[in-house]
Amino acid sequence: MASLIVSMDGAVVQEKVLVNERTTIGRRPFNDIILDNRAISGEHAVVIRSQHDHILEDLNSTNGTFVNGQPIRKHFLQDNDIIELVNCRIQYVRKLSAPKPAAPSDAEAQPLARAVLIIRSGASAGRELPLEKEATTLGKPGVQLAAILRRPDGYFLQHIEGEHPTTINGQPLGADLHPLSQGDMIGMASIQLEFSQHSGN
Repeated sequence: MASLIVSMDGAVVQEKVLVNERTTIGRRPFNDIILDNRAISGEHAVVIRSQHDHILEDLNSTNGTFVNGQPIRKHFLQDNDIIELVNCRIQYVRKLSAPKPAAPSDAEAQPLARAVLIIRSGASAGRELPLEKEATTLGKPGVQLAAILRRPDGYFLQHIEGEHPTTINGQPLGADLHPLSQGDMIGMASIQLEFSQHSGN
């Protein structure tokens, strides 16, 4: 279960467990997290649950939403990300449930193989993008945005936003997470990316 730890002027004032599909943040009293500061918009930002993950979206606020010091429009939250709204600091904490005990197997003993995306079109064709983060975002917010999630059981692709669907092997990607396999081709606008997973570390 994930939560948001809210601090004002250095003091923790609230911890909000993210149990709802949408958790709103802002100055108005109907928000899930209410921040009493005139510089914060009435409806400033929202955290949207996506499967077992969360996406932070700025709601066209006056003073903007920042994550780890960078302005964002939409951001796939990762454990310990720091969200900043004016003088308010919110830490995103993801508490993963402990796995059920199971008999060890050869597959479980092996660490997740490292993977890269190989750009197959455009001026950067041949360049490799390592998939080392918990979530790697692709595309441009407001135009077309997707994310590749690195999980203990593999890599998964998810479309986040955009009028043009993200494609996988030429087929439009739905709303659900799509497990990635060696050689899968991901389409983002006019760019084609090949998923490649190395057998070694």
